[in-house]
Amino acid sequence: MGPALCLVSAACFGAMAIFGKLAYSAGVSPAALLLVRFGLAAAVLMLLLLLRPSLRRSPSPPVSPPVSPPASPTRPARAGAGAGVLATAVGLGAIGYAAQASLYFSALEVMDASLLSLVFYTYPLLVTVTAVLLGRDRLTSGRVAALVAASCGTLLVLLGTGGLDFDPLGALLAFGASITYTVYILVSDTVVHRLPPVLLSTLVMTGAACTLAARALLTGGVDLGFGLRGWLWLACIAVVSTVVAMLTFFAGLRRTGPSTAAILSTFEPVVTTALAALTLAEFLTPVQLAGGLLVLSSVAVLQARPARAGRRARQPRQTPERPAVDAPKEPVRETSAAGGRRSRCDGP
Repeated sequence: MGPALCLVSAACFGAMAIFGKLAYSAGVSPAALLLVRFGLAAAVLMLLLLLRPSLRRSPSPPVSPPVSPPASPTRPARAGAGAGVLATAVGLGAIGYAAQASLYFSALEVMDASLLSLVFYTYPLLVTVTAVLLGRDRLTSGRVAALVAASCGTLLVLLGTGGLDFDPLGALLAFGASITYTVYILVSDTVVHRLPPVLLSTLVMTGAACTLAARALLTGGVDLGFGLRGWLWLACIAVVSTVVAMLTFFAGLRRTGPSTAAILSTFEPVVTTALAALTLAEFLTPVQLAGGLLVLSSVAVLQARPARAGRRARQPRQTPERPAVDAPKEPVRETSAAGGRRSRCDGP
């Protein structure tokens, strides 16, 4: 289920660049896009929490027994999560996500969307390498092969367009977004197990909205005088490429981890290229089709290997001297955030 959620998130994020270009063509500025995106997303998520109170509750008791009575399935998640966890979640949006989105959409304004995706998608490698250096993940041969295959497929998909213009400033902004998103993923991995996905997403969106609103006040406000077409694309960005994408991102991250989720996120540029072909009459070349098949094949391999490893971990151990004893119920891929719950995936 975790890989599937990561793929859904990647598809939603993949549509964002298209929505952004269409919004820009409708007269929406980057500042207005970001403010409306996060403000509307935060409002939708808050409404969802009001209508579904169960989404605010912890899905399971804490792993380590606390001094106070253990949290029950009907107890609000914030009762089990400290102020530091809540502050980290808000900070993820106020600092991490707001900065990453600002860099990404500034780059989108000055460079081709396909080239932006190519530069931005250095982040899966950055996430995996950083997680390994921090001791939070293991770089297995299978993961290396999958990462290389997915990266090569992404290159084929994006470079197959041909004739891309290179803007140094745009590339710098895109690479800055990639680095910022790498940090965001690794920090979010420390709290994603301690808050329900909807509550966590709400805190992140609210933090980002507050930062962008404060920036708007300090810079004299933003122009919201664009037409209905601009609002339509902003609604698509806020609902499809933010709310749905974030919910599936965190839900998938809980089940996979930063490295695996980051690799699965390479499905995003495939979606971006396909949508560009449908909306902008930019048809896929044979090279792009080959790259897309390579990415999807690596995704399938990633889903199959952990499943086999997980089944082996649950098989009972047997010795000649005594009855079989169940192996420790410790999923191969699902370790704790402190011990190395991997690295993960995905979106602007």
